[in-house]
Amino acid sequence: MATDTEDFTLGIEEEHQVVDARTGALRPRGARVLANARPELGDEVQPELYQSQIETASPVCHTLAEVRAELVRARHALIQAAEKGGDRIASAGTHPFSHWEDQAITPKTRYQGIARDYRQLARELVIFGCHVHVGLHDREAAIGVLNRARVWLTPLLVLAANSPFWLGDDTGYASFRTELWSRWPMAGPPHYFASRDEYDALLRSLIATGAIEDATKIYWDVRLPEKVPTVEFRIMDVCMTVDEAVMMAGLTRALARTCYEQAVHDADYCRARPELLRAAHWRAARYGLEGELIDVAAERVVPAPDLIGAFLAFLRPALEAADDWDEVSALVGETLRRGNGAMRQREAYRRTGRVEDVVGLIVAETARGTE
Repeated sequence: MATDTEDFTLGIEEEHQVVDARTGALRPRGARVLANARPELGDEVQPELYQSQIETASPVCHTLAEVRAELVRARHALIQAAEKGGDRIASAGTHPFSHWEDQAITPKTRYQGIARDYRQLARELVIFGCHVHVGLHDREAAIGVLNRARVWLTPLLVLAANSPFWLGDDTGYASFRTELWSRWPMAGPPHYFASRDEYDALLRSLIATGAIEDATKIYWDVRLPEKVPTVEFRIMDVCMTVDEAVMMAGLTRALARTCYEQAVHDADYCRARPELLRAAHWRAARYGLEGELIDVAAERVVPAPDLIGAFLAFLRPALEAADDWDEVSALVGETLRRGNGAMRQREAYRRTGRVEDVVGLIVAETARGTE
């Protein structure tokens, strides 16, 4: 299997919160932010399901330096656009205290259809994710990547976990966004597929039975998008900082490249049961970096830093080949030292006992490095 010249490129999508500058509450002002940001970002900025959300999508990037530059540019433009109307941009997987009942659906046909079809699940889906696309034109090879990557998603989840609060309370989860999202019928880790034909046959069956309207309604934690030749990793909360988003982009590309190389050489791998994968993801969402996680291949629990270390060792050849090892390993080390977003949110709450101050931290860290 030969790679295309555009394989292992990167694209990153971030879903952000629009919050009131004074109260920190979510505000339905995404359309205004969108209008203010469009002159700078064009179609790279889009509305989302709720009017208090806004999404950016980077152009295709070839290096982590390009990813960083695009993230800085997009966040800076969004922050400036929001400030024109007295608002702020916050990047966290859930809002610490605003209620889903108070959020208004964006008036677009697609979003209104989602609200109609999924009812209460859609009403409570006030969540914010980070999606990383890794270019891969060979779609049969992409199935091999999907099969192998699915057992390594837990480290991505815990490093990006950034949603401990919901409706003003500490949920006890590092990524409560994961739990809200996991209720959807096509969410969660994908199953094993013997071939692209088997994958396509499943999609046809799901569409024929009305289980999904089209292939875009497949919401797995890692999937093969219908319209672009990429492997899309969707398991991450949106990251608080640019550094963390760059880290996730580097890790996901290295994971895709490593799994591709294994597929090329027909290397043996773990065909984990979906029940075990779901259990591993639940444990990761619950405890984050502060507990023991499930090593899916070994079928045992290990301290979170140990699993992260094994993940880095697994990815090191791919990271070094892309000249990303020094930067990505340093960023992972910094996350282990400082804590992921969930841990830093909780520390902010412990200092003052005010969820409003948690929003203040998120706003400040969202802007860090974009000045």
